[in-house]
This record gives sequence, structure tokens and C-alpha cells, in this order.
Amino acid sequence: MITITEKTLTGMTFIDLFAGLGGFRLALESLGATCVYSNEWDKPVQNVYRENFGDLPEGDITKVDEHTIPDHDILCAGFPCQAFSISGKQRGFEDSRGTLFFDVARIIRQKHPKIVFMENVKNFASHDNGHTLEVVKGTLEELGYTFFKDVLNAVDYGIPQNRERIYMVCFQNDLKIKDFSFPKAFPLKKHVEDFLLEDESLVENLYISRPDTYFNGIADTSYSNKPIRLGIVNKGGQGERIYSIKGIAITLSAYGGGIFAKTGGYLIHGRTRKLHPRECARIMGFPDSYKLCPSSSQAYKQFGNSVVIDVLQLIGIEIGKVLPDSKS
Repeated sequence: MITITEKTLTGMTFIDLFAGLGGFRLALESLGATCVYSNEWDKPVQNVYRENFGDLPEGDITKVDEHTIPDHDILCAGFPCQAFSISGKQRGFEDSRGTLFFDVARIIRQKHPKIVFMENVKNFASHDNGHTLEVVKGTLEELGYTFFKDVLNAVDYGIPQNRERIYMVCFQNDLKIKDFSFPKAFPLKKHVEDFLLEDESLVENLYISRPDTYFNGIADTSYSNKPIRLGIVNKGGQGERIYSIKGIAITLSAYGGGIFAKTGGYLIHGRTRKLHPRECARIMGFPDSYKLCPSSSQAYKQFGNSVVIDVLQLIGIEIGKVLPDSKS
């Protein structure tokens, strides 16, 4: 997380939909905003959220009555990428029926927050030949919003991880915000080695030694803002590749197999291991005070599904800059 000095969203309220581990919440709270409602259906994730924030998110969003949701200034949602059924030429609200985005849209229609702030996988932009994004944009415009989007990579914002995501920021037309700029990229100063745990006893069980480990001969001496592959285990499939800690991390994933599943393998002190859940948390921008799921397999999956807090904070700062008045 970035240390915020000017809390540009002070006095604003927000809701946290598809809340996951609460990445949006940590980002917006750091900017002075207050969370008034959260929703997350995954039970283990709900429990981690409650451990960290003190409240249990409501469950299945499809069963939530939008009238019961508190008024709020900002709606946050990292909703799943799903195809929309094509019902006709329109690219709007009715086209979104049958998807989880429809539930986001009906809450927006009822509550009409000032700002809608959404995140999705990079492929969302090209999903279903661009139709999915068209429907989302069309729906927001139909509901009275000005729509802005960009694909940003965490590595361009201080986090050593190759993680491209599409971010969408929409303002109520009444705010008359005609121009919005996403944060400018800046050079990377830290690499994977800066995010590792210092206490080797915590990670000793993660090291592996196998006869089918092969290194490619690349000298592990230079820093890079890309992943540096040094070798493989077995056949070198996804989850079987070894990288340098002087480069950046590959995209943390919620899925995938292999000995280094979900994080990739790294050469550390001459030995190879996957990342520890706490290291994954750090590479997603979560502070060390954040309490992790006791199950490592769940924790890996949860961070693979999460959002990079630093990027959300930087976008939040830009949102604060264009608002005529950050108070409700």
C-alpha cells in the first residue's frame, strides 16, 4: 500500500461488491472514504474479510434487494467476466440480464451513486469480440454515467508483478466530468527480493529439491522490470518454471497446477521455492497487518483473485482530483 498524505475522498461513502479480501476497501479507506456495505458469496473469503474489517459481507448478490442497500457515493465492484446474451442491437441494461453484472447494474439504477469504480481481467476488453465491454459501457451510459476505462499493469505502479487489469471509472453525468486521466506510469524501484519474508523458518517447508530441475545458464546478476526465467522443473509447464527474485513476479493466479502452482518458482539463496502467502499478500499491496486465511491453499487462491491495492489507491487519488467537492 502507498502511504496517503492527502485523503481526497474524506467524507465519501462506498459499497464493496464482490468484495473478495477487501482490496477496494483498503484502498478507499486509505483515502478517507467510509465503507457502508459489503457483499461476497465465498464463505472462506467472507471469514477473512470479517477478521480484518469486523463485519461479515452479505452473501449471494442475486438475492439482495437493491432497495435495502445503504445510500453511497461510490460503488466498487470487481465482478466476474461473463458473456452477455445478445438480445438485439442495443448494448444496455436489458442485455446484461442473467449475469452478475446485471446485479451491479440494478443496484446502480436504484441507488445512483456519484461514481462507479470497477475492475476486471485484461481480457474483459476483448471478451466476446468486445461485446461484453460494450454492454457494460452501454449500460452505464444508459443509467446516466460518463464512462472511462484503461488497462493498467501493476509493474508500472511500483508493484513487481506482471498483472494487467482493466479499470473502469464512471461519473454521474450531473457531475459534468468530461475528462478523466488514469494515473501515469512510473519506473519500478523494487523487485521480488524486496517483498520476501526475512524469517527463513516460515518458508523452509516451501523449498523443493528435485533431480528434474534444469537451469538455462542465465547469470542471475541483473535487475529487470520483467520476469526473468532461470530454469524449469519437470517439463516446464505453467507452475513448473523458476524465476529470478531480481525481476518481477509472474501474475499470481487462483488456479493452475505444478509444483509452484499459483505463484511460480523462484531461486532464493541457491534453492527454489514458491512464494509464501504473506509474500503474495505483499505483492498485491496488502499490509503485513492484514490477517491471512489459515489455509494456505485458500490464501493462494484468494490473492490470485484479488486486486492490487496500490493501483486502486492511485486511481482513487485521480478520482479525488476531478471531483468538484469530495464531500457528500
